[in-house]
Amino acid sequence: MMGKIELPEAEIAAFCRRYKVRRLSLFGSVLREDFGPKSDIDMLVEFEPGAQVGFLTLSRMARELSTILGRPVDLVPRSGLKPAIRDAILKEEHVIYAT
Repeated sequence: MMGKIELPEAEIAAFCRRYKVRRLSLFGSVLREDFGPKSDIDMLVEFEPGAQVGFLTLSRMARELSTILGRPVDLVPRSGLKPAIRDAILKEEHVIYAT
């Protein structure tokens, strides 16, 4: 368990292996005091080299993570971070899975 959410490690690891995830991290309000009952979970994902992941797969992944974690998930590809917010997100991220 991390803070206010349950992180089922075995399910998360199986999910990451299935989708060829190299690294999965939390960021945003889930790591702060302003995280509440109606907050979503912001997650940063980095894929293994050569993994082909399109919008539909990313959407399916977010829905599956929402089911695993019991809350809406906003899944952001690490490669798609906007330069204006990249440094702030990378500074605060909390890695929950890495190969």
